[in-house]
Amino acid sequence: MRIVPSGTGLGARIEDLDLAHQLSVGDFKQLLRALGEHGVLCFPKQSLETGAFVRFGRMFGDLEINVANQLHEPGHPEVMILSNMVRDGRPLGLGDAGQGWHTDMSYSRDIALANILHALKVPGRDGRPLGDTQFRNMHAAYEDLPAEIKRKLAGRTATHDFAKFWDMMRARPGSTRAPLTPEQRAKKPPVSQPIFLKHPITGRYVLYCNVGYAVAIDGMDRAESDELLEFLFRHQEKEEYFYAHQWSEGDALMWDNIGTIHNAVPDYRPDEPRYIRRVQVMATRDYARLTA
Repeated sequence: MRIVPSGTGLGARIEDLDLAHQLSVGDFKQLLRALGEHGVLCFPKQSLETGAFVRFGRMFGDLEINVANQLHEPGHPEVMILSNMVRDGRPLGLGDAGQGWHTDMSYSRDIALANILHALKVPGRDGRPLGDTQFRNMHAAYEDLPAEIKRKLAGRTATHDFAKFWDMMRARPGSTRAPLTPEQRAKKPPVSQPIFLKHPITGRYVLYCNVGYAVAIDGMDRAESDELLEFLFRHQEKEEYFYAHQWSEGDALMWDNIGTIHNAVPDYRPDEPRYIRRVQVMATRDYARLTA
């Protein structure tokens, strides 16, 4: 296994590693440390049966079963399908997933460590791939905050709401998302999260407050809360925090859902097929001990 950093502050390629085979303990620890250090890991040219894909994800933690999604691999509700493809008039997957900057599961009391995607079909045009996944570095975003903001928000929490992002995506032209049912809404009520969260792998603080789900700073006047949230959201947009992954078929992409925010670029048409499998790893293990 070779780890080749992108040189941009986020991202690395993991070469000469076949995820279809069970990882050794040493390789697992090395990957976990690399995830904390680089934030985004690409494993190119992977040929993975669904079972092997699931097994790889489960090494890192329990896999989430999304309460709002019925479009998954048969027999594997933990494997969501992200696709714009249609069969017999029915969508094969969630076609508009991930568009808009956010951190998955920040709306949940139990947060996610990582996402893992495996690309089976990548849309393309004029010889170039479409549908980049973009990232921003929340370790660096925290470190660069003004000292006054760090003091003001130290120990503070913000409310994150699943419905904020879902309703925003439903309002976009061409969205296939249905409204949340009362039952789905009840399973994902608003929750509070630390604005500055200690990362379970690196032990360093990250800015854990994203525009997709954060709605208010708890216990703060609404006007002041709105002003500070807007500052935090704009702060995250600095170019030096940015990294984009350009997909190739066979790529398995794993990213740190605590130390990054992400966005999927919807620059492909319905006739430019995309089919990607996804699992979400919940933060259910003692990662500091595992990397020791």
